[in-house]
Amino acid sequence: MCGIVGAIANRDVSPVLLEGLRRLEYRGYDSAGMAVLTNGSIDRVRRTGKVSELSAALDQSALIGELGIAHTRWATHGIPAENNAHPHICNDRVAIVHNGIIENFEELKAKQSKQGFSFTSDTDTEVIAHQIVFYLDQGSSLNEAVSKTIKDLKGAYALGVIDKNDPDKLIAARSGSPLVIGIGVKGNFIASDVQALLKETQEFIFLENGDIAEITRDAINILDHSGATVKRESKISKLSADAVEKGGYPHYMLKEIYEQPQAVSDTLEGRLINGRVAEQILGPKAKEILDQTKIIQIIACGTSYHSGLIAKFWFEELVGIPCFIDVASEFRYRKHVVQPGTLFVTISQSGETADTLAALQLAKQEDYVGSLVICNVPESSLVRESDLVLMTHAGPEIGVASTKAFTTQLVALLLLVITAGRRHSMHDDMEKILVEQLTNLPTRINKVLELDGKIKKLAKHYGDKQNALFLGRGSHHPVAMEGALKLKEISYIHAEAYPAGELKHGPIALVDDKMPIIAVAPNDELLEKLKSNLEEVRARGGVLHVFADACSGFVSEPDTIVIEVDAPDNAVAPILFTIPLQLLAYHVAILKGTDVDQPRNLAKSVTVE
Repeated sequence: MCGIVGAIANRDVSPVLLEGLRRLEYRGYDSAGMAVLTNGSIDRVRRTGKVSELSAALDQSALIGELGIAHTRWATHGIPAENNAHPHICNDRVAIVHNGIIENFEELKAKQSKQGFSFTSDTDTEVIAHQIVFYLDQGSSLNEAVSKTIKDLKGAYALGVIDKNDPDKLIAARSGSPLVIGIGVKGNFIASDVQALLKETQEFIFLENGDIAEITRDAINILDHSGATVKRESKISKLSADAVEKGGYPHYMLKEIYEQPQAVSDTLEGRLINGRVAEQILGPKAKEILDQTKIIQIIACGTSYHSGLIAKFWFEELVGIPCFIDVASEFRYRKHVVQPGTLFVTISQSGETADTLAALQLAKQEDYVGSLVICNVPESSLVRESDLVLMTHAGPEIGVASTKAFTTQLVALLLLVITAGRRHSMHDDMEKILVEQLTNLPTRINKVLELDGKIKKLAKHYGDKQNALFLGRGSHHPVAMEGALKLKEISYIHAEAYPAGELKHGPIALVDDKMPIIAVAPNDELLEKLKSNLEEVRARGGVLHVFADACSGFVSEPDTIVIEVDAPDNAVAPILFTIPLQLLAYHVAILKGTDVDQPRNLAKSVTVE
């Protein structure tokens, strides 16, 4: 959620730290700061707001040194304020940056207050700095002090630590929150995300839970949770430094919307052979686990949850496999009855979503036949800890509001439906039909993107709106949910989604001529039911904006605006109907003047509870 960058090198590291923070802006944050060891002391600059505010401050008061740490903070404990921004410094000696949440910080704070430590922030992080200094004052080395400190912590953390009395060392530690080491030339680095360091290196070590790393300019020593020295394999990232640039688009979100045809093609590449899905795409254990699978349990959060809801329809309607889906943060805290033959499926763009990861760890204690993750980040924790992996190939998604990650998740889920469905009611002809639909999907998405101009005009109706209601039926109810989420995320309009048949059970009381009603209207078996629901809206003065199949029979009238979507009645229709709702949210946000790529209060990767 927050962003960490650290560096130790034979040159000034301040530009590296600042560039790293810029590359982590997409994660969401409210303040930024940097601390650098300069002439035997730790100098620090912190600012609320954007990294640009920190950069401007550094122009006035430069930090120059060969060892430093930097951070973008998303507030959990303590309001967004300069005194709560990282790095935190204790006794002018130790500076730290921290991602995660320390659950027992109040207990530690009370103890440290009695020991004479003073506090300058409202954060949970500051107790970590104090605890490290406490052990240093007892004669421990920096590495030992960090090791002892993390044993006192309850919660999740990724840490970067520097000590002015140990100027040739950078300490990193992680448990629950991601942290990577970048291996450079005449210098090494740490970050919460590889994207922060792509201008410096392509070679990374991914720390495991419980690891502590002692990093110098030319060496890396890692201890595991037991204190034993371990060697973690380095990996070469396939991401390029320019992969995260806007490429001429005004916003990352718009760029990523238009990248969806290619992202879908990349997700399908090498996975469709002679009209069939290659089962090997799931990994070497695929046959063994899928042969045992009779039930699917999906766990996800946010947009990924919506993709799972659509997949539930596919599993049950197309291939007859019972499918259950839970929000990860709820699943973790209730009792479960695991049916024999249940496959545990997680969905996450980042692979670091804290609640989803915790749910997977809980599932390992239950009697599931195995675990499978659908993810966009190959080096992530969920990927490393799952039995089977089905990667999406969306590429870097910088905009906080997910677009291409969502559509590629749906593509991957349909591939899973096919591979699992072979063992149930799906016959070869059905597989060929679904594969053909997937093959044609990129072309169809390009066709839908041609609606951009019409949708931009439609967005003008939302300039003064504060509320919106989205409607859909069947597998398109989750599409409506995703559309509502996008609108509220980036335009700050209150938006809700309902199954259209539920209107008369309460939501219809909200209908008036001031609140637009957005309907998703594919030409499917529920179309006539949906038309009846929408007539109920019109009869009460509601204004309808309908995204409809060309064959649906909807026509524009004074109280109804219809935008025709070329989406035939088949399995991939929910993917196609998602695209116009993404464009609508984008253009409304532009009219509202909001921060499209970094909407307030939100983070790209939610790595805390």
